Amino acid sequence: MSAKLTPTQVFKCLADDTRARVLLLIQREQELCVCELICALDESQPKISRHLAQLRKCGLLQDRRQGQWIYYRLHPELAAWVREVLAATLAANRLWLEASQQRLDAMGHRPVCG
Repeated sequence: MSAKLTPTQVFKCLADDTRARVLLLIQREQELCVCELICALDESQPKISRHLAQLRKCGLLQDRRQGQWIYYRLHPELAAWVREVLAATLAANRLWLEASQQRLDAMGHRPVCG
């Protein structure tokens, strides 16, 4: 499904502040777990999980379980144009993500991906 996303589908998925921040943080970090996103966005676990499920359902994210952690990354089959949109959006909006990035950077005991 990811390779066949239309611009309308992508922009509808991104038309929420939380989902846009989640995708840009994951774009920046490569992979994040739910607990890292909760900390970075200063939101509840149910809210973050709901948005992650929506992003996964529309084909933008893929998840994997490692022990007790669930990690999210951009879907590996995501079309190049979607990756380019995310990269350009991240590059032009680092200030918009600054508070979230600072909370993530300050998070102690981050799980180790591997």
